[in-house]
Amino acid sequence: MRKKNYFAGPSVLPVEVLETIRDNIVDYKGQGLSMIEASHRGGMFEEMYDECLALFRELLGIPEDYDVYFLGGGATLQFTMIPVNFLLKGKTADYCKTGSWANKAASDAMKLGDVNVIYDGKDNSYTKLPDPASIRPSENSSYVYICANETIGGIEWKSFPDTGDVPLICDMSSDILSRPVDVSKFGMIYGGVQKNLGPAGATFIIMRKDMLDRRNENVTAYMDYALHSKNKGLYNTPPVFSIWAVKLVLDWVKKMGGVDAMDRRAEEKSQMIYSVIDSSDFFRSPVDKAVRSRMNIVFRLPCEELEAKFIEESKKEGMLGLKGHRSVGGLRASLYNALPVEDVKALQDFMKEFERKNG
Repeated sequence: MRKKNYFAGPSVLPVEVLETIRDNIVDYKGQGLSMIEASHRGGMFEEMYDECLALFRELLGIPEDYDVYFLGGGATLQFTMIPVNFLLKGKTADYCKTGSWANKAASDAMKLGDVNVIYDGKDNSYTKLPDPASIRPSENSSYVYICANETIGGIEWKSFPDTGDVPLICDMSSDILSRPVDVSKFGMIYGGVQKNLGPAGATFIIMRKDMLDRRNENVTAYMDYALHSKNKGLYNTPPVFSIWAVKLVLDWVKKMGGVDAMDRRAEEKSQMIYSVIDSSDFFRSPVDKAVRSRMNIVFRLPCEELEAKFIEESKKEGMLGLKGHRSVGGLRASLYNALPVEDVKALQDFMKEFERKNG
């Protein structure tokens, strides 16, 4: 019997995707070898890869003047690649520090050039977000950087800043394809796939092609977005297994009704848990209601002893991953696209029963 998986990443995958991988891992569609053995230069891999990129474009409505491809290194590598390419000498980059992931990106960029922090949520313990209309690029800015959804703090931008002629760069690792996004408002969107799109190993890059005209041309090969653009992400051996699984997840999203269906699904599932929290004096959300994440719901109990008990008893019910990140403590339920509604209902029922017994 499968466990109920609320881990923040690597995260839950659709069972039918896992079954398809199982059935094809040795002999991919009767072609006599595994996809993970195939050359990435042409053949069955590149056919699958092209289908994956086309499906990504279709589901997210990515315009033709944007590149789409995958790299290795996780989102963390992008914390360096972005300023190496776009934080030019004599210019600055604007960062919104909204939690652990945006803060790490800003910290890395500060080692490479002039960074201007245009918002810092430190004073509110990263439980709030600024009004998007208040975000204005500084003079001589190369780009504005935000993280769409902070998995650790459980906060999510509900709408995005308009940065005008200054490119907006966004980390969407943890909420990609959970809602419609106007890609044309961004210079670049990227993210690790292991939270809402597939298994760990690949990072998706969506970049407006004219961004390459703004880049530093004096960088080493792998760090150069132009080189990856020219080779559609296949300059070196890509993370084949992860990309194959992403393709299968994209097939599943399309079958389920696309991004609009995922948006409705995210709203339904998150409200099931927030309704318990908001109707209770026992559970508490530390996050401003206006920006609470639908992907990562963080909550607290009256004391740490009860939180520890909650985690232990939930494990007995086959529920995994409900412990909050070690940096903030508490509890966290990640409700990514692939998590079944039934598993969210099970958590909702468990929370109610736990409060009845311990409240």
